[in-house]
This record gives sequence, structure tokens and C-alpha cells, in this order.
Amino acid sequence: MAKIKKKIKTITIDADKCNGCRACEIICSTFHATPQYSSINPARARIQVISHRLKNIWLPVFAGEHAPAECMGRDKYLIDGKEYEECSFCRASCPSRDFFKEPDSGLPLKCDMCESDPPLTKPKCVEKCLNNVLTYEEREEEVEEEVRLEDVEIGVESMIDKYGLQQVMDTVSRISMSKKG
Repeated sequence: MAKIKKKIKTITIDADKCNGCRACEIICSTFHATPQYSSINPARARIQVISHRLKNIWLPVFAGEHAPAECMGRDKYLIDGKEYEECSFCRASCPSRDFFKEPDSGLPLKCDMCESDPPLTKPKCVEKCLNNVLTYEEREEEVEEEVRLEDVEIGVESMIDKYGLQQVMDTVSRISMSKKG
């Protein structure tokens, strides 16, 4: 496989600074609204602040990969005197919880670091974070070039589950005919 230079983008979370203001959720949901900035719906955000108010726990978590099956992880972690469930750290959209699923279609959401045209200097959640909980870093690395059809397959499988195979096939056929002409 050929090596390519790839831009690696990361967001570091300092959970000790988070006070649960949820500005990150709000700006993420408005940035990803259609049309952009037309509505606020934190259920559409690619970041969720997991909270346990009575224990003063606030933990921002970004949407990651889709997991088609529920995991077996039910461990609890004690960090700085605060108790966290393993699911609190999980970035996956999975059957056991409603986090990171598009509310209307049920399709999994994934953080895209606010990719846009023209490109932003940093994701909106980092830009609007009131307490500097989120820190953005960008670097270049040489990596093996890979083709990832998994993301497409996950989306198609979700559409088939929701609308049925025939409806999806008819839609793809209609779209492909309109692209030819």
C-alpha cells in the first residue's frame, strides 16, 4: 500500500473544567442544521455532555463509530472521587442508547470536526467552549492509504432497516438515472 500524508485532527477534553453549560452541543447542532444555523436541536449534535448533576459530573463525549451490537461493558470507574459508567466514555452510536443518532431517521451521527467549505480553523465546539474544556490540535502523519466502505455500508444498512430493501433500491435507481441525464 502507498503511504500518504494525512491531516490528523484531535480534540482533547479536560473534563475537570466542564461545568455543563452545553454551549458545545448548541453550536454543533446549529452548525449541522439544514439549512445551516437555522435551528437548535442538541439531539442532532455530534457532541453530548453526559451529566450526573447530583454528583457534579459533566463529561463531553464526541460521536464516533457506529456499533451495530450492544457491548458487554458495564464497568464503573472512580476518577477523582467521581463515579463514571463505562457507557459515559463510549463514543459509539449503538442499540442500547439513543446518543448520537439522527432524531428523524435514526441514522448514526459521527463527529466530522465541522468540515466545511471554506474550511474552519477549528471545530465550532472548540471555538465556542466557554471554559476552555476543549482543545483542538492538527498535525500531519504518514499513513497507509485505505479505502473505507464501512461508513457507506452502515448508512445503507440503516436505511434498509428503516425503509426496506425495495424502497432503498428504487431510490438509488431513480437517483442514478437522474445523474446520467
